[in-house]
Amino acid sequence: MTVLDSTLVNVALPVFASELGVSDSASVWIVTIYQLAITMLLLPLSAVGDLYSYRRNFLCGVVIFTLSSLGCAMAQSFPAFIIARAFQGIGAAGVMSVNIALTRLIYPRQFLARGLALNAMVIAVATAAGPTLAGIILSFASWHWLFLINIPFGFIAYFIGRAKLPANPNPGGGKFDWLSGIMNAATFGLLFYAFGNLSRKGDTATSVILLAVGLLIGVFYIRRQFNRKKPMLPVDLFRNPLYSMSIITSVCSFIAQNLAMISLPFLFLSALGYSEIATGLLMTPWSIATVIVSPLAGRFVERHNPGLTAAVGMGVYMSGMILLGLLPESGVSVGAIVWRMALCGIGFGLFQTPNNVVMVIATPTERTGSAGGMQSTARLVGQTFGATVVTLIFALAPRPGISVHICLGLAAALAAVAGILSLFRGANIRRHHSSL
Repeated sequence: MTVLDSTLVNVALPVFASELGVSDSASVWIVTIYQLAITMLLLPLSAVGDLYSYRRNFLCGVVIFTLSSLGCAMAQSFPAFIIARAFQGIGAAGVMSVNIALTRLIYPRQFLARGLALNAMVIAVATAAGPTLAGIILSFASWHWLFLINIPFGFIAYFIGRAKLPANPNPGGGKFDWLSGIMNAATFGLLFYAFGNLSRKGDTATSVILLAVGLLIGVFYIRRQFNRKKPMLPVDLFRNPLYSMSIITSVCSFIAQNLAMISLPFLFLSALGYSEIATGLLMTPWSIATVIVSPLAGRFVERHNPGLTAAVGMGVYMSGMILLGLLPESGVSVGAIVWRMALCGIGFGLFQTPNNVVMVIATPTERTGSAGGMQSTARLVGQTFGATVVTLIFALAPRPGISVHICLGLAAALAAVAGILSLFRGANIRRHHSSL
């Protein structure tokens, strides 16, 4: 539900604007405040999980998310709604910050890849299902039910989690670094808001100023992390080439994913002349293929090199990008689009789970929370940067058809970078299995 709510409300923004009496541009804050809260708190809450309890983080996150969902549904004014959405983002960050760490605790060593594959599959399903589910709900009920549906699932997750989730085997203890937490929130909050403002074609001067301030705070934040025993921003883990390359490949892959996912609808709608409904259906094979392949990839890497598997996945994804980019701007059949979209989904499914496995292999058990939080942050960084790049390309290119092909070409190039890095990881990965 926390991932689903990242995309669920996008479809309903015009409804929110009308019902709450605000402009369309103001309604975008409903999405922005949720994403900002998650981004600003992922690493601090991951650090809390490492110090004390992943289980407690998860349960507190579920409670906050569930109660704030009720707050969103009951909000009578736009400010109250925004406050409830901010708390919803805080709860979502509590859950997302420890999901990989809990997966590592729950699954036996030999089956860890299956757990990570399930996690990747859930993210893919929730991301893809958001717009469709929102459309169904709004067809039969008011917008309040977009949030009320979270409540029963929240209760179920809380009580099952309280009964079944394991405690940290060796909690790190110590004191939480509040100054690092504030600097982390300021750095990521300012940077993400600036990038988001650019992608929404907001005031450029304001965006540049916020970007500069965020980068300045970020420099001091990173310098502080080098003097910490267990840094919030895991600079200690970045000294391990396997881990650092896993994060870089993850950022590259999610930039490549968003470049395609945001630009392709313009190709289908504007250039090829498909309707909105047909465009939505044409995007579906990607998600379906990812859902099918992710668990298979999880089982495959239990016996085969995950680094090399991730490299193959990026190679397949790159092929899909190139083949989509070679489509003509007219006379394209549905079948020609469907199998190319499925190929992209297969490639991404083959990459995502093995990449997460490599990251976990390279991480000490007591630092899994920070590693997982960094992985989620890398996903958000890639998605945000990808959206900004698409906006800039569409602003500079003469027409949508050319813009889409530029985006697809750039996505293929980034996939090639991720694939090459994965090959380097695969060559030296076996000696790291003992740290799993």
